Amino acid sequence: MRSAAQKAPPGAPKGSCWETEITPAVIETVTRQEQVTPPETNSAGQIIRPARFRTITRQEVVRPRSERWFETLCPAQLSPDLVATLQRALQVRGHHRSSVTGRLDTSTKQAILAYQRAQGLDSSALSLENARKLGLISVKR
Repeated sequence: MRSAAQKAPPGAPKGSCWETEITPAVIETVTRQEQVTPPETNSAGQIIRPARFRTITRQEVVRPRSERWFETLCPAQLSPDLVATLQRALQVRGHHRSSVTGRLDTSTKQAILAYQRAQGLDSSALSLENARKLGLISVKR
């Protein structure tokens, strides 16, 4: 993933922070038989020479690569108090099983990832939308 400081989507508000969720392309190998020559038959309709086939193998893109931008909390917003509240919110939902430390450590990032996957986002960077769903950030009206 790109750092929010490196890039943001076009039209992003100044001072906002962003991450991307990149889904790789899914490619399948498809093999099929193609007839090269039809069967030859005699006047009675009996096959005197069978049809000839060749095998064709190719790669097909089943799902193209995609890139999805999502707004995140900026590093300055991730205070120890907010991270501790995040850890408690994730504990209540069964995602964070470690102690509340106020540090954005590996277990907290894994809990964020588990929570967000259930929300349709495959990232350990907490989205602003999910922070609002967890009650960490007020919803704009």
